[in-house]
Amino acid sequence: MNESVVVYRGFRYLKVATLLCLLAIVLYAFHTPIGQPNGGSWLGYGLGGIGAAIILWLMWFGVRKRRYKPGKVKLEEWLSAHVYLGLALIIIATLHSGFQFGWNVHTLAYVLMMVVILSGSFGLYAYVRYPRLMTENRRGQTLDGIFTQIADLDRECRDVAMRLGDEVNDAVLAAAQRTRVGGGLVRQLSGRNPNCPTLAALKLMQKLAAGPRHDDAGVRKLVQLLAKKDDLLGQARRDVQLLAMMQVWLFIHVPFTFALIAALVAHVFSVFFYW
Repeated sequence: MNESVVVYRGFRYLKVATLLCLLAIVLYAFHTPIGQPNGGSWLGYGLGGIGAAIILWLMWFGVRKRRYKPGKVKLEEWLSAHVYLGLALIIIATLHSGFQFGWNVHTLAYVLMMVVILSGSFGLYAYVRYPRLMTENRRGQTLDGIFTQIADLDRECRDVAMRLGDEVNDAVLAAAQRTRVGGGLVRQLSGRNPNCPTLAALKLMQKLAAGPRHDDAGVRKLVQLLAKKDDLLGQARRDVQLLAMMQVWLFIHVPFTFALIAALVAHVFSVFFYW
């Protein structure tokens, strides 16, 4: 997904969603129900029906995008409508409620809907912005290419370290064998590893280079190699971080969508049978 989803055919679905919201606002402004505005008036039922239909249609997008066979409507167009109609639900559902909120299943459905919309909005932001940042971060390389360079540097570091004693050998070997990119979700999202063995080896070599052996060419060479490896590791971790940011919203969006459907069913059932 990229900017074309947002601007699809001259913001076609932004215009549709805006007109739908304006119509709902105008009807709400001139609506004169008995008592306070609420979802039990004719306008409340109408907006509630429209909102429920939009929610079910939006859920169908998850099925549609997994089909291999192309449909009559392009996936790009479907997604653009998904974005703007989803945002329109904020106005439609709020007016449907008549701003009547409380500790009940109706408000629960509203809150779940807002969580789904907000997480989806972050997903849109992530898929528009982060791919460009990933391209800039890679500096014309691929992630596999970065890992290949890191492996080459590890071999070169071990060759140099063999002439510099056990302490250096152990640090460089640990940097080659125990350095990790990624890990758990929190580690991926942080984009850092403060306990990285490569960083520890680099600090050791910098300390040695500043000491009595500052004129040792092997030590200076290792400082250069490990610094370059540390920079490449930073690139790789940043790439993993951006990819995780593009996916983490789904851990909220998808389960909360199913929770919303359950709450919506309970909401409709309670309205028609207990209202």
